[in-house]
Amino acid sequence: MIPQSNHYGLKNARVPIAAMEESEDVVQTRDGLCSVDIEIVEGAIARIQSTSNNPTNFPTLDLQQGIVLPCFVDLHTHLDKAHIWERSRNPDCTFERAIASCQKDAKKYWNPEDLYRRMEFVLKCSYAHGTQALRTHLDILDAPESESLAVFQQLQTEWRDRITLQVVSLVTLDYFQSPQGVLLADKIAEMGGILGGVAYLNPELDAQLDAVFSLAKERNLDLDFHVDENGNPDSNCLEKVARTALRHQFKGKILCGHCCSLTVQSPKQITATLNLVKAAGIGIVSLPMCNQFLQDRTPNQTPFWRGIPPIHEIKQKGIPITFANDNCRDPFFGFGDGDVLEVFNQAVRIAHLDCPYGDWIDSVTRTPANLMGLPNIGRIGVGLPANLILFKARYFSELLARSQRDRAVLRNGKPIDTTLPPYAELDDLMA
Repeated sequence: MIPQSNHYGLKNARVPIAAMEESEDVVQTRDGLCSVDIEIVEGAIARIQSTSNNPTNFPTLDLQQGIVLPCFVDLHTHLDKAHIWERSRNPDCTFERAIASCQKDAKKYWNPEDLYRRMEFVLKCSYAHGTQALRTHLDILDAPESESLAVFQQLQTEWRDRITLQVVSLVTLDYFQSPQGVLLADKIAEMGGILGGVAYLNPELDAQLDAVFSLAKERNLDLDFHVDENGNPDSNCLEKVARTALRHQFKGKILCGHCCSLTVQSPKQITATLNLVKAAGIGIVSLPMCNQFLQDRTPNQTPFWRGIPPIHEIKQKGIPITFANDNCRDPFFGFGDGDVLEVFNQAVRIAHLDCPYGDWIDSVTRTPANLMGLPNIGRIGVGLPANLILFKARYFSELLARSQRDRAVLRNGKPIDTTLPPYAELDDLMA
């Protein structure tokens, strides 16, 4: 039980050194973990020191070497599509059918109530699992005054004390060559959002990228693109985004998601593209669960590649690399629960992020927080709010072997209710 006090301690905790702001006075155990005592006063971390048996004048909880992480950051999601699987399934689970199923569902069902309830359901799950910040891409169906943007703004206000929410527009890039695209850029700037879209390989891509970069520069907006979500070795949208960023001398943040085709290209091409990405200051987010589900999907045929970019090579170049949930129980991914620990778990297995684990935990905490411009989230340090996730697992091997449904989540030092909402809440929307 968390002590019912404004001043208490968590003794005998294991914290990843990578998650700590200052770690000079702590001793590493193994797997990049260190054993520490954490003192919490008025909801903030007042002191971190190596575990000791020294008596204290405040109540303490012995975590018995359980792992403590900062709250998660989910950098790439699609709240507006979430939880429509039961009414709009993807019969062959291909990328093309996923697009068609979502478009059909949107035309038939998407209204403010439907969007609000499904989007909030994801937020309730994410919050219970320990997410503190989340970025969502929203389809712009008809106009810049899209209903999904209005619903997002309502949820952003209602949830501002629980989850920091950011929004990215999702359109094909030719949209930004039209008057509607200019209006959309104005709307995103008004909302304090991020300008984004899907980059498809086509003869007009360079001009389309020039248009969106110009709109972003004029409005001081960051950019977030879907690129190369396929297994086509000729798909080089990531390279084109990087070249456009350098050509425009773009100073804002740029994030590119998926980048799957990079893996099926030649080592020479991979190196050349990553050099451009590094020079342009682009961050990359891999969506391992969704892209394992979709990529190389052919009925009655075994998939032969993993649907992720070259993770280790990206990191070795010093390029920020992160992982996120992406879709949740929709035609693009029929599973998921908004749990970033599940994302990290699958990323470790798919991309071989163990032996050693090193600082890979940063890929779902500190690194995505930095890319979202949130310098006080996704890390543990003196003076920061005690936004922590407590696990009984003592090693990464234990942490990633079970679902950890019995985790405790602290927000400003206080435990929250981690009960997940029942799916039955959405039953009437599936009829």
